[in-house]
Formats: sequence, C-alpha cells, structure tokens
Amino acid sequence: MATKSAIPDQDALRRVGTSVRKRLDKNPNAYKVPTDKAEIFAIGGFFSPAECSQLITMIDAVAQPSELFDVQAYKSGFRTSYSGNFDPNDSFVRSVSRRIDDTLGLNPKTGETIQGQRYLPGQEFKPHNDWFYTDQEYWKGERKRGGQRSWTAMAFLNEVEEGGETQFTEVGIKIEPKPGVLLVWNNALPDGSPNHDTMHAGTPVIRGTKYVITKWYRTRKWM
Repeated sequence: MATKSAIPDQDALRRVGTSVRKRLDKNPNAYKVPTDKAEIFAIGGFFSPAECSQLITMIDAVAQPSELFDVQAYKSGFRTSYSGNFDPNDSFVRSVSRRIDDTLGLNPKTGETIQGQRYLPGQEFKPHNDWFYTDQEYWKGERKRGGQRSWTAMAFLNEVEEGGETQFTEVGIKIEPKPGVLLVWNNALPDGSPNHDTMHAGTPVIRGTKYVITKWYRTRKWM
C-alpha cells in the first residue's frame, strides 16, 4: 500500500475535504446520502426550471462525442454520450459556476470549466472514477494543470422517461435524474487518499434524453 508521502496532493485533498464537509454539514438544504463508503450530498431545487431549460439549450449548442483522458485504457463504447465545455466568460455560465463555488466554499480558480453532457437512448458512461490515476501517462500533464480532482458537482437538468440513473456501484445506490438537483461528492477519503468507492456510472438511457452539467475541482489553480 502506498505511504502517505507517495500519494500526490494527499494533504491538499484532506484539507479541502474537511472544509467542504463542514460547510455542507451546516447547509440545511444539503441531504447526505446515508453511507460510510463515500461522502455524497444532494441539494434539491438548486436550479430553477428556467435555468435548467437554458442550460439544456446551451448543451445542445456545444455537444460533441465525449472524450476520455486515456483513450487506450478503455474499450470502445465506454463513454457514448455527447458533451461540451461552456464558455467560462459567458455571464450566465459565470453566475452558475459561482453559485456552485459558493455552495462548496471552494476557490473559483480551482474549478474546471463547466461541462454539459447529453445522453440519448442507448448511451451511457460505464463505471469510472473522477480522480486521476497517477500512475498513468496523462497524469504528468494533469499534475501541471491543477493536480488531483477533489470534489465533483453534477446537476440534473431534466426528467428521463426511463433509465439514465447515476449509479454508485460500490455504494450500491442509483440516483434518478430530478430536474434542478445538484449532486456533489468527495473523490477522496477523509485522509486525502483516492476513494475507490466513488466508482460511478451513467446508466444507459432507455427512453428519452438525459441532460446534466458537471464541474470538477482540483487541488490547485486549474490552468
């Protein structure tokens, strides 16, 4: 097992985890999913129906076949959705991003550009972790671009007729898309080491279309 000093960004992940945890625990609107395996919170009504509709329109404008950090490590069909990054200088995007920053109490400079995702019938994102595997080649670049990912914030924008749940495979739960709900989770354990139990999947959409936005946070300024 890796020692504490051998885990990149462990101290920063521990500090950030403690800070966000305390903030969310005090938030009366944040529901903590009852599990000891991961820190997962849900906040209902985070976005209004009008905001969800606007974000959906923006996703349709930027959506392209989704990419992966390490294409060689995944089989074809691992991630079949469409996605695209929003313009960080857009006033509406800035307001959305800042609201998420403030909810988590995180420095805006550590947040990646918000990404929108669209899943059509049959499309999915198979089980994966959001934190970076630091023994892989891509980590060399990501370490310079802001380091390890700490928290993930993902918002559901619409109801899906059937399928499209977010499944935390190790925790054993499926979360049904509900418009306006913000789902956030800590990608690390309290000691700052990567939490393997945050493995999650976007299950296949069976009927309808699924729209979500995601913002990932790093341990340092995101470049």
